[in-house]
Amino acid sequence: MARIGTYPTTFEDRKSISISDLRKWEYLQPDSWRSGTLSWSRGGTVHSQISICVDMVTTGPYLELSYNWQGQSIRYKVNLTALTSNLGAGNVWYFICPVTGNRCRKLYFKNGYFQYRGEGYYEKQIQSKYSRHLEKTYGVVFKADKLREQVYSRHFRKFYSGRVTKRYAQILKQLKAAENVSEKHLISLLVK
Repeated sequence: MARIGTYPTTFEDRKSISISDLRKWEYLQPDSWRSGTLSWSRGGTVHSQISICVDMVTTGPYLELSYNWQGQSIRYKVNLTALTSNLGAGNVWYFICPVTGNRCRKLYFKNGYFQYRGEGYYEKQIQSKYSRHLEKTYGVVFKADKLREQVYSRHFRKFYSGRVTKRYAQILKQLKAAENVSEKHLISLLVK
């Protein structure tokens, strides 16, 4: 009988809420109160949902989270704080972790609560040396289709004022490198 894997849960696998997402969805507008639902899906099927409410009207702005976890109804507030941008262009918003009290820009779900990341691993940290070598050497081959999609997308700008854009030049260089990899060599490495 095979042994059960003991792979640690990575930050990429955890559910998370970020300040940048809240800003993108316009929850951090001054003097506003907004509510909605966040959902996480895998393979097109929604597996988790939570209700959120952001109150920017009060003197102490906060994010309120409401969800069910292991049969329990959980509801709590996460305080928000703003610091003046070092560029002098407005404020930079942060969460105050309800568990640790740390200031952070992203909260991860752990032990029933969204909190500061604490201990854990990123996916790159637990990859084998061989996998990292393959990705470093032949990663561009695996990314070639996405690069082509990007080049042929509707609003991608290849030229500006008659000159090739830097982004387009980088993508062309990566695509050329991908085409130079021999198919037989790549298959021999993957079969090892």
